Amino acid sequence: MQTSTRSNLLLERSRAAVWHPCTQMKHHESLPLVPVAHAAGCWLHDFDGRRYLDAISSWWVNLFGHCNPRINAALADQLGKLEHVLLAGFTHEPVVSLSERLARATGNALGHCFYASDGASAVEIALKMSFHYWRNRGEPRKTRFVSLAGSYHGETLGALAVTDVRLFKDTYAPLIMASSQVSSPDWRLAEKGESPRDYAARSARALERHLEQIHAETAAFIVEPLVQGATGMAMYDAEYLRRARAICDRYGVHLIADEILTGFGRSGTFFAYEQAGITPDFLCLSKGITGGYLPLSAVLTRDAVYQAFYDDDTARGFLHSHSYTGNTLACRAALATLDIFDADRVIEANRATSARISAAARAIKQHPRVRNFRNTGMIWAFEVDTTDARFSGSFHARALEQELLLRPLGNTVYFMPPYVIGDDEIELLASRTARLLDTC
Repeated sequence: MQTSTRSNLLLERSRAAVWHPCTQMKHHESLPLVPVAHAAGCWLHDFDGRRYLDAISSWWVNLFGHCNPRINAALADQLGKLEHVLLAGFTHEPVVSLSERLARATGNALGHCFYASDGASAVEIALKMSFHYWRNRGEPRKTRFVSLAGSYHGETLGALAVTDVRLFKDTYAPLIMASSQVSSPDWRLAEKGESPRDYAARSARALERHLEQIHAETAAFIVEPLVQGATGMAMYDAEYLRRARAICDRYGVHLIADEILTGFGRSGTFFAYEQAGITPDFLCLSKGITGGYLPLSAVLTRDAVYQAFYDDDTARGFLHSHSYTGNTLACRAALATLDIFDADRVIEANRATSARISAAARAIKQHPRVRNFRNTGMIWAFEVDTTDARFSGSFHARALEQELLLRPLGNTVYFMPPYVIGDDEIELLASRTARLLDTC
């Protein structure tokens, strides 16, 4: 693909000035960056008239399309009132309203929202809160954390400690506190003839055996409900969450739900944990919270946890902070996002959209090179039978030539489009992905 002088200049400037995330920068000597000039709906547009269907919601954040007019209008209105103020000793209407509405979304079982800017920071907050809660309760031995095999919770040091993806973790092992992992309920690991539900129950028994041995030293078990993202969109039955909740209660261990990926409708319900009929002790949110507009994350917890910090002694308080905690503009974007959920009955509409995408993807599911085709809510994934060690990069590059932004995880291809994807775009996504499978 030929690019204009303007595009080439931007690419050169970006390589010289920007260290791009999750990237071996040398690869961009042969795989050019994609310069984005503007965007609308599900489409990204470059400077040379090419477009790309954002089939992964720009790293799982965009819910209602790029440059959504309702979110734009809310931000324009807020800009004329207040852009940001410190949240230590001050407050403002958007952060209070957002906190109230998030609590209501949990049935008011959780609340006392604590804000940061990204998912990893939310995980750090939840881990620190859990540890500090036990310390305030007179149980300082409870310092350990447990997560699932293949889990991903972020790349700050605390979040990496409970992450189990070697590519991200191994280099920094000397800096990271120890944690332990238990078997994943990922249904791809089930034995022949074993149902996803039965395998989830078997995996939960492994968690129980583990906590039986170390519960006295364990503060919390952290889990990505229903879908483990970065390990390859591993999906599992809600029975695991039901049993994990009971096990954590039995052994006095907090349950942290990392819904950074699955929250805000991605799993088919507003929060994924709802499908298990349980409530976690901590809920970590980010990504879709602002509709893909501005960095924001939040941690919600139970009143009993909050009360353990409520004291005359400053040292018993939770002194974690970020300069942009509860940023006013980000909170207003989040409120506009929640307004769209309410006005458009998004969860119900997504069920119909999900059915249309699954129907359109039938040829992909039946393709001879496809393994483990699966779907949870507005997430689809499958493995491609390949011996190409560079499959992810080559498939991504060829998808761009087909006007598709797809970014495989190893040999796992996944779809996670904005909720506003239309029928013509669904057909384009399915048919062109099938065409790529025929040639890869």
